[in-house]
Amino acid sequence: MAVKPGWEGRFYEDFQVGDVYEHPLGRTITQTDNIWFTLLTVNPNPIHTDRHYAEATEFGRPLVNSALTLAVVTGLTVADVSQNGINLGWENVRLLKPVFEGDTLYARTEVLEKRESNSRPQMGIIKVRTVGYNQDGVAVIEFTRSIMVYKRGHRPPTAPVWQKLRARAESP
Repeated sequence: MAVKPGWEGRFYEDFQVGDVYEHPLGRTITQTDNIWFTLLTVNPNPIHTDRHYAEATEFGRPLVNSALTLAVVTGLTVADVSQNGINLGWENVRLLKPVFEGDTLYARTEVLEKRESNSRPQMGIIKVRTVGYNQDGVAVIEFTRSIMVYKRGHRPPTAPVWQKLRARAESP
């Protein structure tokens, strides 16, 4: 049996300034997502949880919690950008258009900067700009994000169980 490695994400060496990643997965935001996230984050604004209130606003329906929009769009980028890294922070988060329950979010990321880490020689720091879009291709959020990314060969093992099972299978 030939074991083929799956996608391990990008390492510091794989990033080049100017690269653009169109992240392939989308995520539809449901009413349950919006209400649960809003309640989990103790956000009392009725624009997210009270349909009757929201219908009386200029939007005419509940808005998706903007922190949920940020979290989902960030999450859509992880496999391509930060799977092998540690998030250092977001900057310049801008909410461009409202997101509504039932909208599907997509993301696109451009690499803006790349440099070696001064404190961790096994890592480098990248800065990216991500734009989140709805199903109609309308930009709804944008932000920059800095991530400390492992260099190839320095990432901690992610699934040590596979090493154990391979060793077991190889032993007499």
